[in-house]
Amino acid sequence: MTQLAPHLTAFLREHLPRERCASVHTCEAYAYSFQLLVTFAARRLRKRPCLLQIEDIDVPTILAFLEHIEAVRGNKPRSRNARLAAVKSFFRYLEHRVPAVLDQALRVHAIPMKKIDEALVASLSRTEVQALLDAPDRRTSSGIRDRAMLHLAFAGGLRVSELVGLALDQFGWRSPASIHIIGKGRRERVLPLWQETAAAVRAWIAVRPKDGETALFLNNAGRMMTRSGFEYILENTPPPRSAARPR
Repeated sequence: MTQLAPHLTAFLREHLPRERCASVHTCEAYAYSFQLLVTFAARRLRKRPCLLQIEDIDVPTILAFLEHIEAVRGNKPRSRNARLAAVKSFFRYLEHRVPAVLDQALRVHAIPMKKIDEALVASLSRTEVQALLDAPDRRTSSGIRDRAMLHLAFAGGLRVSELVGLALDQFGWRSPASIHIIGKGRRERVLPLWQETAAAVRAWIAVRPKDGETALFLNNAGRMMTRSGFEYILENTPPPRSAARPR
């Protein structure tokens, strides 16, 4: 039997951030996945989490865990697949370090992902897009910030994690203005910005707190904007009437 704790700790603290150069968001997502899995397995096996063995995280336990997060926690197939991807990544890591679990790893890798029906995204007209970009109140600093975020998200096609993870020095001031993106898998790209987008970002930087963190976008507490914070803004900002579709 092989203790789970030291290998899981090395995977989360060293392998992901240092060897794989995974983003902060990826590391946090994997850590949360294993928090849920370890808690579930410990309760199921009536063991303390620190006493769990790698062999305890077998296929029946993983399948029961996946069923649990869907039935009890209400996770959708996409979240379920993300948790399973984290587990499979851990077992790929173990293959090179704990040969005794090779057969177990092979069985874990055989667990299928759940098929996801991709919903079609309705497109917006140019007028509707412009109405959304102009929705934030430019008379307030938070409105100036929100407008800059919307402009960047639209002009650069950024993921929310890429948007909130931007640092102040990733904005290029030279003409034409640009933004340096570090995306999923540490892939980097430099995007030139439209003049209107660059102007929106410059307007935010002009009113942005100077003594805050190095992140480009800060919340009202002066700390780095988070994914949940961005979602909160979207959910609590009433859509402009001109952007609403006719019934």
